[in-house]
Amino acid sequence: MGSDFHYHPNGWVGNTPWWKDAVFYQVYPASFKDSNGDGWGDIPGLISKIDYLHHLGVDVVWLSPMFESPQKDMGYDISDYQAVYARYGTLQDVDQLIQSCHSRGMKLILDLVVNHTSDQHPWFKESRSSKTNPKRDWYIWKPPRYDSAGNRFPPTNWRSYFAGSTWTWDEHTQEYYLNLYGPFQPDLNWENPECRAAIYDVAMRFWLDRGVDGFRIDTVNKYSKRTDFPDAPITCPDAQHQPAPEMWCNGPRIHEFIHEMQTEVLTPYRAVSVGELSNTPLPSQVLPYVSAAARELDMVFEFSLIRLGTGDLFHGKYMYRPFPLSALKRHVATWQTFIEGTDGWHTVFCENHDNGRAVSRFGNDGTPELWEASAKTIALWQATLTGTLFLYQGQEIGMRNMPASWSIDEYKDVESMGFYNEAVQSGDQKRVEATLHGLRILARDHSRLPFQWNDSANAGFTSEGAVPWMRVHDGYRELNAAKQLQDPESVLGFYGKMLRIRKQYRDIFIHGTFKLLAPEDEFLFMYVKESDVRVGPGSENVRRKALVVMNFSSIPQKCPAIDVALRCRKGEARLLVDTLRIGDPALGGELRPWEGRVYLNFEP
Repeated sequence: MGSDFHYHPNGWVGNTPWWKDAVFYQVYPASFKDSNGDGWGDIPGLISKIDYLHHLGVDVVWLSPMFESPQKDMGYDISDYQAVYARYGTLQDVDQLIQSCHSRGMKLILDLVVNHTSDQHPWFKESRSSKTNPKRDWYIWKPPRYDSAGNRFPPTNWRSYFAGSTWTWDEHTQEYYLNLYGPFQPDLNWENPECRAAIYDVAMRFWLDRGVDGFRIDTVNKYSKRTDFPDAPITCPDAQHQPAPEMWCNGPRIHEFIHEMQTEVLTPYRAVSVGELSNTPLPSQVLPYVSAAARELDMVFEFSLIRLGTGDLFHGKYMYRPFPLSALKRHVATWQTFIEGTDGWHTVFCENHDNGRAVSRFGNDGTPELWEASAKTIALWQATLTGTLFLYQGQEIGMRNMPASWSIDEYKDVESMGFYNEAVQSGDQKRVEATLHGLRILARDHSRLPFQWNDSANAGFTSEGAVPWMRVHDGYRELNAAKQLQDPESVLGFYGKMLRIRKQYRDIFIHGTFKLLAPEDEFLFMYVKESDVRVGPGSENVRRKALVVMNFSSIPQKCPAIDVALRCRKGEARLLVDTLRIGDPALGGELRPWEGRVYLNFEP
């Protein structure tokens, strides 16, 4: 990693790709900012808040799907790749958004959803029109199976992510089509070269030609399925459909397909790519996707950490499983050291549109004091990790999960409702209650509540009198961006501070090596970050180091590592940043509940 840098008196310079140092910020457009009072966020609303993001320190806006869609899965069911869903705005609004970003030195990436389309997409309508249609093979069709009594069954026993079979019967052509998610999301057939060429042209070049800077690529490792379509092993004996991710994740031709996408489209446009890489928990599996020599993807999201607490992804996903801090630390250490000695790269994130809020999952939102302290410590944790940092809207103000008092009627997400309805249909009341408990912690809907801009009606997300598409959090009057903008020591103020520190010491925090301390401690999270770059003239030059210490608990903790840092053998050690407010006395070698500190140590 050190080969990317050399030291110059005016700062750190080198040939590092821009996206490694960038801060990406995901916008979920339905919930960010509504400009016209219809209760649905839109692109003009986002444009009106670009300066807010710019001042925070955001370099790249990642806009979740805003394409034409029936909205059965919040835009991840696209019916026209080249049109904008009317409630979000127009193509001209996207052009204006691109210009608004670029004029501020920022970039814009879009979501690329090309594992599947909506069943309302013209391609699929043609495909299902007849078995001889030229686009029939653009999707995956198979004849039924029959038992000895003549009963019809799907081609395989695979279970979908949204419950039920991965196969949907089409009465017109008397065959099943594959859908890994909902029946309204038929999978595209990447084995067909004409289909791939159309994806590259229609869904990618169209937007890159308009000035978009790259893509977050949805379900990127699911394009290559096993084409022999065997049944999955019976791992859930009581279930009709069986989990089968090994049949479609990291399939036999996946690296060929991704390399082709890179060669045909991404490289010619110098477009950045970040892939969603699920069910791929081993570094040896991930490296082929992000190795610079392989020329596939710039970086990926690996989900081991963010899925802590979830149950089985196919049966009982929302049966919450408590986890110790040591488990979280093991995942962090695995992926922080993953790139050392390789030509790969890594992402840093703890929130997105598919998970509960970080402060409610990894922190403590039980009291205002613990909420603020843990939200700041999460900010410090994320900003000091090696890799490209991704923030999700509202994370920077410490937005919480929806209140536990809200009923199931407030949940809108198709996946959440699928698992809940499945629990109800089982007739097992304990399973229903356990599912509800898990949904209150993990559900995708938590991240989709309207952004809390101020203390006016509807939290400033939409106009007074409008009905927002999702209920606004009850606590918006106390927790909102306007209030925090007036307070430099707020969670928002601290995020801005940490983003500045991250870039000022980029050799340590963005690119430095990672060494976990006390891995089995269930209260303290501590690590050393070290730069490969040496500072100083001749033999006096030193490696820059930082010690990060955080109390991930709600009681004070003695922290011997602090005394060690302050007794460094040579050079100087100083407190770089602390999560405490001014006036809150530090406790020396003891950390307050959810307190975090960073010590900078120039040691020969």
